[in-house]
Amino acid sequence: MIVSSPRRMPDRTRGWMFVLAQAALLVLLVVLPGADHWPTPNAVRVLASILVVTGLALVLAASLRLGRALTPTPVPNGRGSLQTGGLYRFMRHPIYTGVLVVAMGLVIGSGNVLVLLIGVVTVAFFDRKARWEESQLLAAFPDYAAYVRRTARFFPRPRRGGTVQR
Repeated sequence: MIVSSPRRMPDRTRGWMFVLAQAALLVLLVVLPGADHWPTPNAVRVLASILVVTGLALVLAASLRLGRALTPTPVPNGRGSLQTGGLYRFMRHPIYTGVLVVAMGLVIGSGNVLVLLIGVVTVAFFDRKARWEESQLLAAFPDYAAYVRRTARFFPRPRRGGTVQR
C-alpha cells in the first residue's frame, strides 16, 4: 500500500482563500441588519461612524505607503521593500488595523449580537491571517525578524512615560 503525503496548498491559493474569507466576513458585518440587543443612541452611532471613517483612513494611508508592493493577498509580490516607516513604524499591519477599526465601528453601531459575534470571529481571523503573512514576510525579508521584535502587530505599544513606542 502506497501512502502519499497530502500536498501542501500553494501559498498563492491559500492567500486567495484568506481574501475570500475576509470578504465574506466584511460583507456580513455590513449587510446584517441592526437590532436592539444594546442601545445605539446618537452618541453611539456617531462614535461608530468615527471609527469607520478612521479605519478607512488607516487602510488608505497604509495602502498608499506600500505602493507597488500592495497586493490583495497576504503573499509578498516581490515588487517592494520592507516598509518600516509611516504607519508601519508603529504597527506591522496598519491595513488590518484599519479594517479591524472599521469592524469595531460596525459592531458598536449595529446593536446586533450576531454582528458582535461575527466581529469577534473577524478579529480572530485577522490575527491568524497576520501570523500566516508574517511567515511569508520572514522568508522574503531578512530584516523582518528584527522589525517584529520592535513593532507591535496591530496597535502601537505604549511606552513608559505615556508616549508611543517608536
